[in-house]
Amino acid sequence: MPTTQQLEDLVRQTRRDIIRMVHKVNSGHPGGSLGCTEFLVSLYHEIMELKDGFDMDGVGEDLFFLSNGHISPVFYSVLARRGYFPVEELSTFRLINSRLQGHPTTHEGLPGVRIASGSLGQGMSVAIGAALAKKLNKDTHLVYSLHGDGELQEGQNWEAIMYAAGNKVDNLIATIDLNGQQIDGSTDDVLPMGDLRAKFEAFGWEVMDIEEGNSLEAVVAGMKEAKSKTGKGKPICVLLRTIMGNGVDFMMHTHAWHGKAPNDEQLAIGLEQNAETLGDY
Repeated sequence: MPTTQQLEDLVRQTRRDIIRMVHKVNSGHPGGSLGCTEFLVSLYHEIMELKDGFDMDGVGEDLFFLSNGHISPVFYSVLARRGYFPVEELSTFRLINSRLQGHPTTHEGLPGVRIASGSLGQGMSVAIGAALAKKLNKDTHLVYSLHGDGELQEGQNWEAIMYAAGNKVDNLIATIDLNGQQIDGSTDDVLPMGDLRAKFEAFGWEVMDIEEGNSLEAVVAGMKEAKSKTGKGKPICVLLRTIMGNGVDFMMHTHAWHGKAPNDEQLAIGLEQNAETLGDY
């Protein structure tokens, strides 16, 4: 297992990767990516049980599904620095014929990516299917998924949430990125979702909060607690409270950087705020 310092180094390097990727092509979604950096670094380097190599079946290891696929920059960075593909390939983000498109796809065979995502609201259904497949295969490993809070405005989620509880899909940990922002403004302004804890509990889920979703220590401890709650008849929902744009001060606390790339000056500022640790691609 990596040390806390090594995880912190990975977080800073991942932030550098994110802002460099979207800057190069003047396109992409840095805000949510930066907000979920601590979560995904923790998941892939501390929490999940993973095999060496990659296959689409994923038998004998934990699985992760990214539902809010527009935060692909953080996903690609974490996968590359976990060894799924060369770090240098991050420089091809959103280029024609690249395996690293704006939303993850499967037709180019990028290791680590099991579903095409970005059509919001579908990842919960896929994760439930994968969790049920593990049960059928008597595979005791877990399925993890990540969803945006604004994404829960899509009705398909709630059918899936109801289904998971009704069928005791208790090997699933679904994390909701609660940053309170979406592309058109705050989630409360676009479509208030009320008390998500009460909603998930009413649908029969076990719910827990990680109040400091941008603290490595809090995320690791919270996700380990979530793992301890699996196998007890209920799917697990983790409400992860993050800050959009975390780690780059001018991007924080605003929806303005949901899908906007930094210019040259802003890139330099963002890189300066996240000292190089492992080496840029």
